[in-house]
Amino acid sequence: MAALGTGAFVWDGQRIEEEELRRSAQELQRLENPEAFPEQERGWEPLLERERFRLWRRPIPGSGLFQYRVFGSYTDVTPRQFFNVQLDTEYRKQWDSLVLKLEVLERDPATGSEVIHWVTQFPYPMYSRDYVYVRRYSVDPERQLMVLVSRAVEHPGVPEQPEHVRVRSYESHLVIRPHRGFDENGFDYLLTYSDNPQTVFPRYCLSWMVSSGMPEFLEKLHSAALKAKKMELELRDCLGPEPRGAARLEYA
Repeated sequence: MAALGTGAFVWDGQRIEEEELRRSAQELQRLENPEAFPEQERGWEPLLERERFRLWRRPIPGSGLFQYRVFGSYTDVTPRQFFNVQLDTEYRKQWDSLVLKLEVLERDPATGSEVIHWVTQFPYPMYSRDYVYVRRYSVDPERQLMVLVSRAVEHPGVPEQPEHVRVRSYESHLVIRPHRGFDENGFDYLLTYSDNPQTVFPRYCLSWMVSSGMPEFLEKLHSAALKAKKMELELRDCLGPEPRGAARLEYA
């Protein structure tokens, strides 16, 4: 855990509860059966379509910002390897050249939720952005689903620094469904994402940055998973011993 300044983090009201994980898992079901969820699926606009990759956006009411959604698949890496690479903060410092700082600050013994401090470079001449967020994951062997939920929080021990811009609105939901099993190649994934990077660029410029940056990040993550597989790197294992409070969820 990182050394923190003064101020204790209070988990009450900040940890990610099982209901959030359940709702995230249902996003994949809504995408594949939009006629059954007309209200929840309203407003999605297609932005980009490639082989095994589709990107949508929809406006966030009253904000001038957008929520983004990516659905795709990979066939040459296992769900377990891909998910582990996403979870392992130490390995990300090696494969993501934009990372300036990435630390686990806190861990909730009740649920396994973690607080992360992440500082990332933005294109010149913009200041780097820093995020303080809570995340929690769940693996459901019966329904063959992996879920990772992240959202911004405030931490009294990590005050905003003048050399970075603090991103206070951030949310990410990742759902992975194996084609066969967690340790066999092939899976579909759904990533739903939104943040407010507090730029002065017009909305169309920000939309372009996201629509080009998300495919690039996912391909870097995929390449890192392939490298870890080839080199047999030991990463944090999402299917290892469950942390105290780990979720076993029922998905509608």
